[in-house]
Amino acid sequence: MTTLLLVRHGLTAMTGPVLAGWTPDVHLNDGGRAQVRDLAARLTGVPLAAVVSSPLDRCVETAEAITGDGGKIELDDRFGEVRYGDWTGRPLKELAEEPLWKVVQAHPSAARFPGGEGLAEAQARAVAGVREWNARIAAEHGDDALYLVCSHGDIIKAIVADALGLHLDQFQRINAAPASLTVIRYTELRPFVLRVNDTGGRVDDLLPGPARGDGDAPVGGGA
Repeated sequence: MTTLLLVRHGLTAMTGPVLAGWTPDVHLNDGGRAQVRDLAARLTGVPLAAVVSSPLDRCVETAEAITGDGGKIELDDRFGEVRYGDWTGRPLKELAEEPLWKVVQAHPSAARFPGGEGLAEAQARAVAGVREWNARIAAEHGDDALYLVCSHGDIIKAIVADALGLHLDQFQRINAAPASLTVIRYTELRPFVLRVNDTGGRVDDLLPGPARGDGDAPVGGGA
């Protein structure tokens, strides 16, 4: 029953108006650094077996805030941003005029970015990464271990869609704000989505506690 904490990187100067993608040297701005400091404070005391990050600077800086000085961070390209190809670095207002924009919004499983990858490919690599890390963390730290992955909005949404059993065409219904926390517990029978787009509040339920059961869902919603 490995538990995955998904964290989106904090704000950057490009977050919102521009599709940053794999643009190099995109760093957290003052607002982003404040966001990730607050998140790191919230997660103090949560025992993380590993912290994994997209290799992009904005994610690495977010992960560093969570691990603190000298904390180990493992990089994994599978959690890197969608490769938007020719769309990279362009303003979103401009991209909204492209014919492909409507496909991205309504039929994302069919969307392939010119010079880049398809959203379905991005989801496949990210979910494969999660499954591999789940097995590794469980083997090394036990089935009740928690680990954290710092990634990007569309990647997190795609992972959540998979965990919910949703077709990728529904993933635009999910949100992942900068510095938000999403939590998924994986069991042998099914994943449980515990939090989505959480930007504040307590995290006591993530701390070690009584056994969490065998993967059955509580009938009636549980206590």
